[in-house]
Amino acid sequence: MNTLSKVRKRNKLESDGVWGYLFIAVALTTFAMFTAYPFVSAFIISLQKYKPLGSTYIGLDNYTATLKDALFWKSMKNTVVYTILTVPVNLFISFAIAIMVLPFSKKTQSFFKAVYYLPVVASGVALSVVWLWIFDALPGGILNQVFQFFGIPSQNWLGSSSTSMFSLVLMSWLSSHGTSIIIYLAGLLGIDETYYEAAELDGANFVQKVWHIVIPSLRPATLFLLVTGVIGSFQVFQNAYLMTGGGPDNATTMVGLLIFNNAFTYFEFGKAAAQSLVLAFVIAIISFIQFKYAGKNVEY
Repeated sequence: MNTLSKVRKRNKLESDGVWGYLFIAVALTTFAMFTAYPFVSAFIISLQKYKPLGSTYIGLDNYTATLKDALFWKSMKNTVVYTILTVPVNLFISFAIAIMVLPFSKKTQSFFKAVYYLPVVASGVALSVVWLWIFDALPGGILNQVFQFFGIPSQNWLGSSSTSMFSLVLMSWLSSHGTSIIIYLAGLLGIDETYYEAAELDGANFVQKVWHIVIPSLRPATLFLLVTGVIGSFQVFQNAYLMTGGGPDNATTMVGLLIFNNAFTYFEFGKAAAQSLVLAFVIAIISFIQFKYAGKNVEY
């Protein structure tokens, strides 16, 4: 290789390196502006009795008040119950729908993908209005009409502490699963056909193929959906805010809604910042446990 070729190769490598650093800089800048800075600001505010003018440093008092706050623990309990009731069922529903859509042609699969993904891009407020109509306490509400058909009296779905949480859970079960279905379908389409052929030669039935081939092959997708689903459920806010406002008697007050109320209703920004960091710590611990125990034998 002559000297000119060596110089050109070195210049190309240096040029590629510059472009690499530029792309990394964009990602780092975005992370610093929208993740690191808000996190550090929340931590600083959590140590203050925050006021727009003249904040006072109070140390860990906001954290102490949070841990002694009965409403915080009730909202945490509500959030855990909501997560336990929604995430596994939503995963199963998405998996089942993906299995049912898989045998269709590519064109039909695309149709079902569009249908199931449509609620994801729809406005959450519009969807909540529809669900408010479904859960209407009057006899004209859709769900009450169904119950009346079977001779069951009308229920105050969102206004009763015994049914309000179930109503939010039911809304989650029957709402958008578009993203999960598409991820599961992509995973199903990536499974080697020879696995099914070998299973059929061995006389495996549909359930055995699902159990021994499909579920193990989709383990990475399931782990991803499980982790993101739990994080999303712990951060749930919109449904509780729009459907019940946290009531009745705080039966549907989630942690996200409690933080919002403390910050923008009672203007206790320091306490809200402390509660948000406690929530972030809880989510980090749960995510770590999920990766440690559910992430075994998963290749990334």
